[in-house]
Order: sequence, then structure tokens, then C-alpha cells
Amino acid sequence: MDKNVTLAEIQNFKGKYPKQLWYLFFSEMWERFSFYGMRGMLVVFMVSKLGMDDTTSQLQYGATQAWVYAFTFVGGLFADKILGFRKSLFWGGLLMIVGSVILALNPQTFFFIGISFTIVGTGFFKPNISSMVGQLYHENDVRRDAGFSLFYAGVNIGALLGGYLCIAVANGNLFADFIPEALRWNYAFGFAAVVMVISLLTFTQTQKSLGTIGLSPLSDWPKTKRFTFELGTYILSLALIPIIILMVANTTYTDYFMMIIGPASILYLFYEMRQFSASENKKLLAALVFILFSIFFWAFFEQSGGSLSLFALNNLNNTVLGIPLDPNGVNNSANSLFVIAFAAVVGLVWIALAKRKMEPNTVVKFGLGFLFLAGGFFVFYATRFFAGDDGKTSLDVFTLGWFVITFGELCLSPIGMSAMTKLSPQRTQAVIMGMWFLASAYGQYFAGLLGANIATASENASNHAQLLVYTEGYKQLAIYALLAGVVLVLISPWVKKLMQEVK
Repeated sequence: MDKNVTLAEIQNFKGKYPKQLWYLFFSEMWERFSFYGMRGMLVVFMVSKLGMDDTTSQLQYGATQAWVYAFTFVGGLFADKILGFRKSLFWGGLLMIVGSVILALNPQTFFFIGISFTIVGTGFFKPNISSMVGQLYHENDVRRDAGFSLFYAGVNIGALLGGYLCIAVANGNLFADFIPEALRWNYAFGFAAVVMVISLLTFTQTQKSLGTIGLSPLSDWPKTKRFTFELGTYILSLALIPIIILMVANTTYTDYFMMIIGPASILYLFYEMRQFSASENKKLLAALVFILFSIFFWAFFEQSGGSLSLFALNNLNNTVLGIPLDPNGVNNSANSLFVIAFAAVVGLVWIALAKRKMEPNTVVKFGLGFLFLAGGFFVFYATRFFAGDDGKTSLDVFTLGWFVITFGELCLSPIGMSAMTKLSPQRTQAVIMGMWFLASAYGQYFAGLLGANIATASENASNHAQLLVYTEGYKQLAIYALLAGVVLVLISPWVKKLMQEVK
């Protein structure tokens, strides 16, 4: 019966959330376990097992994560033009499984090969599942933001489990009695492969309930011609993997790529805008404002996988409220725990404010996101006042910083995804979602550069001196985030005009 459901029936659901949202929720949850589990291990693995110094590991981390998010633009483009959301998601999931298995077999020898498979796979998976969530709602459905907030909670359940479990296993702080020391990293990467299989099975077993959402845009083409284009997409994506291996392993090449891909994507968007009305183009310009500001947000926020990983490794105690915990596990997962606890609540707050015609517009929400981000980094800076002579400081205070930042993320990230689907015409929705994640790529790239600068400044310093350098860097980031938030609030009337009826 589900296979015959119409788009109108899906969008005219009763209650706060459509049932299809829950299916996509669980598929994304397990995929994010895989992704954030591996992300949380990268810097520590590169320093402890590949012999990189702190500065090199930061640059390598930024390059790797930049490629992960940059490829979402490519994945969104192929989904829009050839594969459709569903086939893109399935293909991406398969590649992610292959990459995780390669890393589980021999992470030290095959590190860049495995990472490159996951980069391409994530590019096909990530933007397209978010686009399908957007299509569950009518264009002006006020429940959309709440839906994306709930979906974002699913992202963070996966990030919480994977972010803590994988690094804790690798460091020997979890299951140490059951996993041989020589195989800890293999098992840690292996968990990512297992849960990715669960993610893909969840999607394949529930996709009939989506009706026509996510089907190929070439469905009216002759079957043979459509198959040729789809097969060509699969072959091309596999052919790109050796190139990505080279680019990821050599961060200088990544520098050149980042100089090109951003301007090229904007030029492509301007090319696409020729076919849209003036009203649609104003909305796309508003989307670009959000995309550009999000680069700065992620450049600061994504210190979590970079400089904050080394800060957690070297400068944090190992208890929260007296409970012994892996400091890096806390760094990787505290934000996700707080998102799980408060995402639905924040979403319901938006609904309640909307009913009273008091809900702040999307631009103001973005501005609030930066203000909370600034507050969190000021807390990270304040950890210096709780440090001992050994350079170890309070994990409790550090966790409080993530608590504050979480509300900034909830004001920006799920709202941003929702805004992209509302501001972009249907024909270019996956490309816009890809550009949203491409902004994350630039954020990751700049996060690596910022982290490398901090690491270089603290080179050969004592542990206590290193703590002072890192926390001073976090204070500077807090000031920049504060300024960005103020600017966003000031320009909100102008951007609101571009958005027109979109709230």
C-alpha cells in the first residue's frame, strides 16, 4: 500500500511529524555513527599511528574533511540530473561500507584509500537524504523547522554513539578486556562498517513509503538510455577515487582545489539562475548569504575534530561530575548528547512562537547561532583558569562550553538545512543542498588552517604553555563569532526582503 502513496498524502500528514521522517531519521542516524566515529579518530590516529606532528595532522584533517563535504556538491549535482535522491543515497552507502571495511582491515597501510572511498560515498549519501526530508513538507508548512530539528537529533544520536565508542575503543578505554591491543584501531574502524550496513538496510526496507520522492529525474527516458547515464555516473565516481587519494594525501593540491570549487559552484548557480524568475533568484541570493556565513560558523565549530582533539588528548582531566570518561570521547560526543536532549525542545519552541507570531526569522536565528558559538568558545578560553601546573584542566568546564555551543548549532544547522529547501526551486534543490555542505567543506578547510596555526604557535612548549596558547586561540575565535552574530542581526531586514514569503 505504501508504494502507491501520493506526494499529497505524504505532505498532508496529521500531527507534528510525518511517519516517513522516522525512517529517514534512523537511516541517517546509523550513517552518522559511521561518519562521526571515523571523524573523531582521524587526528589522534594520524598523530599516534601515522607519526604526523600536530601541525601536519591539523592540515591533513582539514583537507580530508574539506573533501568529504566538497564532494556533497558533486553528489547533489548527479542526484539532481541523473540518479535521483534514492539511487544516489544507496550508491553512496555502498562506497562508505567499502571504505570502512578497507580501514578495518589495515588502517595504517590503506588509510588514504579507505578515506577516499568514504569521501565519495558521503558525497552521494549526505545531501540527498536531507533533500528528501525537505520534500515531506509543503512549501510553507510551519512544521518543517521542527521536522529538521528532529532529523538533526537522529544525526546526533549516531554522532554520540560513534563519536564516543570508536575513539574509546581505539584508545583502550572501552572493551579493552575483549579486544587485543594490536587490533583496537581495526575494531574501531570496523564498527563504522557494521553500522553503515544497518543504515543502508533501514533505507532499502522503508523507501516504498516515500511514494515518488527521490525517484530518478530521468524516469521518462527510455530504459536503455537511462541505464547508460546511470552506469556512467557510477564508473566516473569510481574513477575519481585515485584522484582523491592523491589530493587528500597532498594538502597543497587541496589548497588549489578549494581556490577553484567555491567560485565554480557559484558561477554554476548563476548559470542555473537564468531559467528562474526574479522572485526565485532573490531567494537564491538569500540562500547564498546563509551559505557564506555558515563557512565561518563551521570553521570555528569544527575545531572539535582538529585542535580540540589535541587539546582533549593533552590538556583535559578524565572525569565529568566525578565519572571517569575518555576526554576525547567527551569532546566528540558531548555536543551530540546535548543536541539529542534539546533539539526537539527547540523545534517545539519555534512552533509555539510561530503560533503566537513571535518566531524570529531565519536570519536572526543564524545570528543567535553565532552568539551562542561565541559564548562556548569563551568558556573554552576560561578553562585556563582551572588548570594545574601540569597543564591539565577541568573536563567539566570544557563540557559546559559544548553545552553553550549546542544551542548555537541548533539555531543554525537544522534551520539552515530547512532554509535551503525552502529558498531553492525544486529543479535545483539538491545542488543548493550540496552548496550548503560545500560551505561546510570550506569551514572544515579553514578549521584545519586555524588549528595548524594554533599548533605551530605551541610547538615545543610545555603542556601548561600549550594550554595557554590553545585557549588564547579560542578567545580570538569567540570574538570573531560575536562580531559575525552582530552583523547578521543588523542585516536581517535586508535578507528578509530577499526571502519574501519564506520565514
